[in-house]
Amino acid sequence: MKSQGFTEGIIYIHLNTKYQYTISYGIDFHDFVRSLSKELNHLLLLKHEYDKADFNMNTRMNYVEAEEIPQLLKEPISEYSGFCWIDFDDIEGLNELEGREVAELLYLGHCKNHLKLPFYSKLNNRYVYLSEADKWMNKTYYRYLPDFYFMLGHAISFKLGFFKVEKSIFSLKKGDPIPPVPKEMISSFADKMKEGMVVSLPKAMHNRLKLEVPVWVVGDYINMDEMFEEYTDCRQREPDGYFVFDKRAREWSIRFLND
Repeated sequence: MKSQGFTEGIIYIHLNTKYQYTISYGIDFHDFVRSLSKELNHLLLLKHEYDKADFNMNTRMNYVEAEEIPQLLKEPISEYSGFCWIDFDDIEGLNELEGREVAELLYLGHCKNHLKLPFYSKLNNRYVYLSEADKWMNKTYYRYLPDFYFMLGHAISFKLGFFKVEKSIFSLKKGDPIPPVPKEMISSFADKMKEGMVVSLPKAMHNRLKLEVPVWVVGDYINMDEMFEEYTDCRQREPDGYFVFDKRAREWSIRFLND
């Protein structure tokens, strides 16, 4: 595994629309939670090291109630050997799960793959979040793909804000947040994300009028060391497109190249 500092600011996304999941690098649980369109409900923990969780007798699994998620966010989740969960509406839904469904959930947490699409009417879940090393390689299922586009647009703006504050490269007024990239613009890159795409914040170009965040198509990877090696080669050539932020109008646009 390469050093986290060496890869800071890189977001990799491979989108699988058939099975409604993404493979990602660079977005951790904290980024994910703060970038969602709606607050998370309760979480059934499929794999974790959180010692303050409650226990459900029917599933023989731990869970975290919605109001306890802020406490969970204080945990060093990136240091866990694994962190996997599925959200759910209420305890009654957990208690109604049958043995076959519990077995499917156990398989999800153990193998990071589905036996059937992991969206359960009894849980009314929107997500399944599966990670061995949080941020390094995450697999996330979305019941509604627009939730993913919304999340990624907000995560990009949050991370740009980090670079603005910590590295002072974007010349925005102090404390002036960068608005999220609209989900419609994120979805315009869906075909490139199906191939495997890197959004590179460190390679962003800027002047007093605009900010351009480049993207490169690098391919479909599970091994993130291999992904980064390919990105290192790709970034020597012209990007495949840009997210462009107009500083005066405070609006995003997109620009495609190499189509």
